[in-house]
Amino acid sequence: MRLWKLAVPVAVLASGLFMFESWAPAQAVSDQTISYRGYQVTVPADWQVVDLAKNPTACVRFDRPAVYLGRSTAQPDCPSHLVGRSEGLVLEPLTRAPRSSEGRIQQAVRDAGVLVTAYYAPAGAETARKVLSTGRVTSKTFATAEPQATAAAAAPTVVATGTLNGFAFDACDAPSQSTMDAWRYPNSGYKALGIYISGEMRSCDLQPNLTPTWVSTNAAKGWQFLLIDVSLQAPCVNQTNLAKMSSDPATARAQGRAAAANAVSAAQALGFAPRSAIYSDLEGYTPNAPCTAAVLSYVSGWTLELNTRGYVGGVYTGAASGGVDLSNNYNNTAYTRPDNLWFARWNNVTNTTDDRYIPASYWTNHQRVHQYSGPHNETHGGVTINIDSNAVNLTAPPAPVTGFDATGQYSTATLRWTIPAGTSLGQVIVRRNSGLTPPPMPNVGTPVYAGTASSTTATGLANSTSYAFRAWVKDSSGKIGPGVDTVLVGTGATVAASTPSITYGGAVTLYTRATRKDNGASLVGVPLSLYARAKNSSTWREVARVTSNSTGQASSVQKPTVSTVYAWGYNGSADFLGSRSGNATIEVRPLITANLSVAAIKLGQTTTFYGYMRPQHPGTTVYLQRQSGTTWPTVATTKLNSTGNYAFSIKPGARGTYNYRAVWLADADHATTVSPPKTLTVS
Repeated sequence: MRLWKLAVPVAVLASGLFMFESWAPAQAVSDQTISYRGYQVTVPADWQVVDLAKNPTACVRFDRPAVYLGRSTAQPDCPSHLVGRSEGLVLEPLTRAPRSSEGRIQQAVRDAGVLVTAYYAPAGAETARKVLSTGRVTSKTFATAEPQATAAAAAPTVVATGTLNGFAFDACDAPSQSTMDAWRYPNSGYKALGIYISGEMRSCDLQPNLTPTWVSTNAAKGWQFLLIDVSLQAPCVNQTNLAKMSSDPATARAQGRAAAANAVSAAQALGFAPRSAIYSDLEGYTPNAPCTAAVLSYVSGWTLELNTRGYVGGVYTGAASGGVDLSNNYNNTAYTRPDNLWFARWNNVTNTTDDRYIPASYWTNHQRVHQYSGPHNETHGGVTINIDSNAVNLTAPPAPVTGFDATGQYSTATLRWTIPAGTSLGQVIVRRNSGLTPPPMPNVGTPVYAGTASSTTATGLANSTSYAFRAWVKDSSGKIGPGVDTVLVGTGATVAASTPSITYGGAVTLYTRATRKDNGASLVGVPLSLYARAKNSSTWREVARVTSNSTGQASSVQKPTVSTVYAWGYNGSADFLGSRSGNATIEVRPLITANLSVAAIKLGQTTTFYGYMRPQHPGTTVYLQRQSGTTWPTVATTKLNSTGNYAFSIKPGARGTYNYRAVWLADADHATTVSPPKTLTVS
C-alpha cells in the first residue's frame, strides 16, 4: 500500500527522460506525537510512520515526508534512481556518532539512546529545527554514551573504476552483502555498480550498508564501482525539491569545487583512492544560455578540484540536456570539460557510442558510460532489486610516480622519482610553482621536465624562495594520473661585518643568521658556508664552513689581504632550497708608516720623511701632503722602491710648525691608505 502524501508530484527518475509517480495532495491535519525508545517528538499528522523492525525492506527515502523508526541493513525495496529532498525524521538506536551535513541535522539523545536524523528540503532547515525542538526524553531505559565517530578506511586503496568494458547497474541504496553475493558475476551480467557516496540531494542518504568494510569486501570479490555525488542542480532543472547552483558562473564554479572536495572526503572515508572517478549527478534540465553557462562553470570547478586532488572528474547527465551542452563546448577553453561522461539515454542500445546527442569523436579514450535502460526489476541468484542498466567503457588513469623527492642546492634542485611498474609510459611531466602550493594541473605552472627518465635538475630557482613541484604520469594512451607533490622550503641568510674596512694584517668578523622562509624559524645545526671573492674578481670560493647554533647564527673571523666581498650561504638539503645572503665588502687598506729623520730643524736645514708600505706595491706613487688649514695639498710625489719603501727630502722655506703625511691612492685590490701625520718644527 502507498502511504505517502505529497503536495506535488515528485520525480522518481530524472535523466534524459522523466517519469513521475503521482500522490494525493496533503490534507490540512493536526500534529501527531511519535514515541520511540523513551524519546518523544511531535510531527505533522500527514507524515507517514514506517517501522523498519516490522518492514525491514522499506526504502528509507528522503524525498517524502515520513518518520522512520529503527535501522535495517536488509536489501531495501527502493526505486533505482531517487534524488531530491522533502522533510522527515529517522529515529534509530544510538549506535554511531551524529554527523550533520547540508540537507540533514543529526542529534544524539544520550538519555534515550536514540540517534535523531531530521532531513529537510532546500531552504527547509528552520522547519527541521522546529520539529527537533519538540523532542523530549520520557524514559532513560535505553540511555547510552555517545559512540565515537566511525573510523574511515585506514588507507584508501580501491580505484573506482579500473579497467572495464562491460556492464554496470546502479541502485539508490548500496545493496546488502547477501544481494551483492547473489548478483556476483557471472550470476548476473554485471561486474560493477553505481553507488551514491555524497551530496545533499541524495534521497537515499543514510546508506546503512555503505561502509569501508562493504567496499573492501566487495572489491576483493571482483566488483567495481561507479561513485556518484548528488549536490546542487542546474538553475533550470526540471524536477522540484532540488537545491540549485547559482546562476552566476563564478559562484557556480566555486560551488562545483566545494562539492568535489566534499565528494573526495566521502570517497576516501570509504576507501576509494586517487585515480578513482567521481560523477556529479546533474538531473535533466531545459538548457538556456545563462543556465548552460552556470552548468559548465559548475562542472569546470568540479573537474578541476577533483583533478587537483588526484581524482577523475566525471559527470552523469541526460544526453539531451547536459550531454548536449558539454558536447557543444567540448573544445571551449573557457571551461574545463569532465574527464569521463556518463550519459542517460534509455534506448536499450548497449554500447557507449551510438548516440545522436554526443559525437562519437568526443570522450574517446575509454571515458564513457551509457545508461541505456531506466528503472526496472531484475532477479539474479534469487534476489530482485530495482536498477538502472549501463554499458561501460572505462580505464583508470596510470598510477602515480613513487618516491618523488627534491634535494635543494643553491638556485637548483635535483628531482628523483620511480616510475610505476607495468605502466605503458608516455612521459613523466614535472611542473613547479613558487611558494608552497604546487600547480593543480599539468598545463599550469612552470615546466620543469617532460620525458621518460627518473630524475631531472630544476634550474633557475630564485634566491630565498620556496618551490612546490608536482609530477604526473601520462600513459601511452594520453591519460594522466594523479599528481604527486614535493616541496623545497626557501631559506634566507643575513650577512653583517664587525667593521667595513681594515688595515692590512688586521681581522674582521663576519656574522650570519639562517632562517626558513615559510615561517621565519631558525635553521639550527646546519652547515653554513662563508664565500669570498676579491673585489676585482667574479670568482667565489668557500673560505669557511660553520655549523649554526641554537638561534641559527654563525660567525667567522677572516684576515683578507686584499679588498674582499663576502657572502654567507646555505647549500640546501632534502627539505630546503639553498640560499645566499647579500654581499658585504671589506675594504683592505695597505699599512703605510711615516717617520721624520729629524723632527726639529733650523731654517735652511733638511730632514727626511720616510716609511714603507705593506703589501709593497713597488713602482706605485706615494704622495707627500702638508696640512694647510683644513686641507692637505700634495707637495711632492715619489715611487715605492722594490721593497716597498719611500723617502722625501723636506726643506721648508720659513720658520713654523708643519704637519706632513704620506698618501697612497686605491687600486683594484686595495683601498686608499693614509699614514699617521708627523709634525716638523722649523726654528
